[in-house]
Amino acid sequence: MILYIIRHAIAEDVATFEGEDSQRPLTDKGRKKMRSIAQGLKELGSQLDLILTSPYLRATQTAEILAKKFDLKDEQVVCTDNLTPTGYADQLINEINESHGDVEHIAIIGHEPYLSNLASVLITGDPNASIILKKGGVCRLSIEGIRYGRCANMEWLLSPAQLVEIGG
Repeated sequence: MILYIIRHAIAEDVATFEGEDSQRPLTDKGRKKMRSIAQGLKELGSQLDLILTSPYLRATQTAEILAKKFDLKDEQVVCTDNLTPTGYADQLINEINESHGDVEHIAIIGHEPYLSNLASVLITGDPNASIILKKGGVCRLSIEGIRYGRCANMEWLLSPAQLVEIGG
């Protein structure tokens, strides 16, 4: 399995947004940058068969941009509460194994520090390794069998700026 861990794109500022945090949308800059990031992933030869996303608006909007670039159907984009900022990585892993274990290329879209902790657990077995995932950043892991603990090799970790440069 190839797992792409993707932090949502730039969203409205939490300090100035009037409303529920879960409803903060992407900014125009965030949408534009995410389209370039998605193009960068295509240029790298990335494939996506499924997107699992947090139900928070900024994450679902990020997922929509990726799904469009990779020509995914609606049923290939799945919202899961296991990717909310307060979700549990072990439950996400159980969901992947139970419902998506046969999928080869999965993108997960969520929030920090959840995603860095997840990547850290899968790579080192420890949630506290120092991995920084900026908004729109992507970490690619190769995994034989996903489980909570050390089970993955990090193939690369790219910043949004690097992906934008690759995407042209």
